[in-house]
Amino acid sequence: MAEARHHVLPEEPDGDRDEGKMGFLEHLDELRKRIIRSCIAIAAGMLVAFFFVDRLGDFILAPTLKTLPPGEALIYTKPGEGFAFYLDIAFIGGIVLATPFVTYQLWRFIAPGLYAKEKKFAVPFVVLTTIGSIGGALFTHYFMFPATIAFLGTFHSAAMRFVPRVEDTFDLYKNMMVGMVVVFQMPTLIFFLAKMRLVTARFLWRNIKYAILVIFILAAALTPSTDPWNQTIFAAPMIGLYLAGIVIAWIVAPKQDKANDPDSHKLRLVFAATVIDQARRNRNRSTGEWSRRWRRSIR
Repeated sequence: MAEARHHVLPEEPDGDRDEGKMGFLEHLDELRKRIIRSCIAIAAGMLVAFFFVDRLGDFILAPTLKTLPPGEALIYTKPGEGFAFYLDIAFIGGIVLATPFVTYQLWRFIAPGLYAKEKKFAVPFVVLTTIGSIGGALFTHYFMFPATIAFLGTFHSAAMRFVPRVEDTFDLYKNMMVGMVVVFQMPTLIFFLAKMRLVTARFLWRNIKYAILVIFILAAALTPSTDPWNQTIFAAPMIGLYLAGIVIAWIVAPKQDKANDPDSHKLRLVFAATVIDQARRNRNRSTGEWSRRWRRSIR
């Protein structure tokens, strides 16, 4: 009886975890609900974006129009190509506006299978993915796409006229934007890998030289020009994202890992030695000042 009284039961998952135990068909039904809600949000975003479709179209085509000779414009050769262009713009605008809500729906689909402490990652997940998506879109529009169009426009000559089609130009724009949005999710990926203890800040820092090599290879593949300066411009944000990921991995690392990290011990020792040395200097300075004042008072 005594043993039975003192028997420690295993930790039970919280109520949310029990509620998350669903069958296969229930998971499919939950996924269907989340997809429908996300589609409704995207449709609502499309309606909002469609009111500004002319401004958005001019905004997207502005880098291309700057590279064309004076008086030239983009062309479309299919009857529905112009309408499809504006429809695609409204669709992308709807996705951008609905990104926080869609990300939240994705998290709500995953959350029932997690513990309460794991659900605290919802806010960082939504914030990091949203910031990464916006950052990738801005980098594509203001740096990557204009540089690509400017390079392609250099082949314009009397024998070859650079008159790009709307569909081809916008397809290039979309592909670049999707690629850079994925690349800008690097801090988000590192955040969750560090939380799962699959990577550490120390591991990322030790392998930074390999990461820089891969980043420059990727930048060379994405950059149409062979100019090293342009490749550096494309690689710099990726390196910055990798460094930001190192900082994030160090911040979110479990306290036990930080305590066992030898680099952390070294940093603490250096900080303590600096504080002690500064205190000793202040003490010597104050002692010397007191001694000078005492001698002046005797004189």
